[in-house]
Amino acid sequence: MLRGLLERPLEAQPDRAGEAFPDCDPQFLPPLGMAYGLTTIADQSVLQASAVIMGTGVAGALMKLQSADLRRVLAGTAQGAIIDDDFGGEGNGLAMEDMARRLQSLYRLPPMPAIALRVMQMTAAPDTSAGGLAAIIERDPSLAAQVLRYARSALFNYRGELHSVQEAVTRVLGFDRVAHLAVGIAASRSFRIPAKGALGLENFWRHSLHCARLCQAIARAMPKTNGQRRVDPETAYLCGLLHNLGLLLIGHLFPEDFQLLNEKREADLSAPLYEIEQDVFTHQDTGEDGLRVGHAAAGSILLRLWEMPDAVVRSAGLHEAASYQGQNADYVLIVQLANELLKEHGIGDEFSPGNLQTLAQALGLTSEQLQTLATTIDEVTAELDELARGLAA
Repeated sequence: MLRGLLERPLEAQPDRAGEAFPDCDPQFLPPLGMAYGLTTIADQSVLQASAVIMGTGVAGALMKLQSADLRRVLAGTAQGAIIDDDFGGEGNGLAMEDMARRLQSLYRLPPMPAIALRVMQMTAAPDTSAGGLAAIIERDPSLAAQVLRYARSALFNYRGELHSVQEAVTRVLGFDRVAHLAVGIAASRSFRIPAKGALGLENFWRHSLHCARLCQAIARAMPKTNGQRRVDPETAYLCGLLHNLGLLLIGHLFPEDFQLLNEKREADLSAPLYEIEQDVFTHQDTGEDGLRVGHAAAGSILLRLWEMPDAVVRSAGLHEAASYQGQNADYVLIVQLANELLKEHGIGDEFSPGNLQTLAQALGLTSEQLQTLATTIDEVTAELDELARGLAA
């Protein structure tokens, strides 16, 4: 990843590191290479940590820096997502598998709903038919009604009548979109959070539906390579739909923390959500074995436990990590770009300035394509808002 960020070959020679810090004791080298005239890159997760402890160059002495001081010290350095499995910048040093085990041991994590699991299994089977998918969904009348409601909306301008999920699949939505929508709706039922508020269920669905639709459109607009798409638009749809699932898990496991998050988000829409999460969680008494993680890490953990596609897991865990260049980076960047476009229309959970043009360039999109994507947001807001209210009811 460093080679990609610096665009030049590198060889790791850790035994020579001391040569760059001639006045420092071994094993206590400071990570602030700027003071020694060294090119320095800060991992995004470190910059998002509430505090860091580092070597000082003197044996036996460590230094602790709070996040604000760390950012001042590292001002002007390059940034990138180097630690591939950090999943959203929690900066706590735990691998995702370790966090997952701890969460499972401390809390009762909801299993993937049976109907969502069955639908995912069907999407992986090569011989699954539209009728088979419809039969599974129609076992749940409420889920079937929501799928039909979506297909009948003005979004698709279908002028005929739809009487069954199978007709919604074959005539309007297509197999993959119906499957992914059903998975998202079924998965959300595992959680109980308030419907209202900046982070409430209604706004969650408003954001998720808009993001899913926009992610699919971005994927379709990206230039092809040798006639092949770089990403699958339907997988991009699912990434957008589920990237904020961690908010529901936090609301489910920690309702008091979630209420405080909701209040702080409504009070300050400009602050990055991960900063609000750190502020709330670092001031809570979690007990000797307690564990709090932000919604990005929480979502990626749960989606990994549910054995969702890696692109979906990484989009959930890394949608706040700028300059990510690891596996399934295109899907992560698509979700980030969709969120940036939605911010300009007041949709989402934070509205701080982003890097719209940088993301578009990384995905091969022109300014004209960006403008086209942006203009379609307002055109469908009324329909998606109505659907969001129905899903949150």
